[in-house]
Amino acid sequence: MHRPVLLNESIAALNIQTGHLYIDATVGEGGHLWAMLKKGAIVLAIDRDESQITKLREIFNKEKNVIFEHGNFADIKQIAQKRGFNSVSGILFDLGLSNDQLQNRGIGLSYKKNDESLDMRLNIGDHPSAQKLVNTLNEEQLYQIFAKNSEDLNSRQIAHAIVEERKRKSLEKVNDLVILIKKVVSNSPNGSIARIFQALRIEVNNELKNLESALKDAPLLVQSGGRIVVISFHSLEDRIVKQFIKKNQLKQLSKKIIKAGREHFSFERSAKLRVIVI
Repeated sequence: MHRPVLLNESIAALNIQTGHLYIDATVGEGGHLWAMLKKGAIVLAIDRDESQITKLREIFNKEKNVIFEHGNFADIKQIAQKRGFNSVSGILFDLGLSNDQLQNRGIGLSYKKNDESLDMRLNIGDHPSAQKLVNTLNEEQLYQIFAKNSEDLNSRQIAHAIVEERKRKSLEKVNDLVILIKKVVSNSPNGSIARIFQALRIEVNNELKNLESALKDAPLLVQSGGRIVVISFHSLEDRIVKQFIKKNQLKQLSKKIIKAGREHFSFERSAKLRVIVI
């Protein structure tokens, strides 16, 4: 079981009380869940990736204090109420991808997996794949996705290059897009490659809108004095969390953001943890 980034910090932030109800809204590979159960929590574990829920049901099949639910945390209010978790002591959102998804799923989430298909759907039933987007959207639509979801300075040029390239052949594999971006950004292209892949993944999985929906409903489920813990991995996510706190005049446990250190995987080093007290 992969150890999540900021595991100790997030569990401490939840201030878990034995026998109280909690929601792990992004259960992933179960690292946070394991630690929450060890502290005596009763947990509703949610994930939009059905394969991860299936694996965890097998791993925790003898555990009585967890209920698993395959679903999108954008629907957290409905899922929680259906399962009797309409008044909980804390909710955890870990917005990162799991190591298993990046390394083993074969859906093109990592730009280092050259031969994987440009899919990126965490739930096959959701939305068009990244491959469909890059091969069907017009230049302006692609530019808007890249600019909005990555803020990469080369978004316009990359969008134009994609439209020109697909006149010759469709973009189907990770490496097709990587090679194209390297042609556009010849000097230190990896930053742009990572940001464009991020932009497509966000669009395919509707990540930012889902986060806004989840944050809107989460306080309705948390008891007074309870906590909402959010681990974000890029500035767009963190900005949504900050704006949510400010707009709703919520209390943040500490103004100092907890950040990941260099001992973590490269994709985890941007992690930031915020704690909201209801």
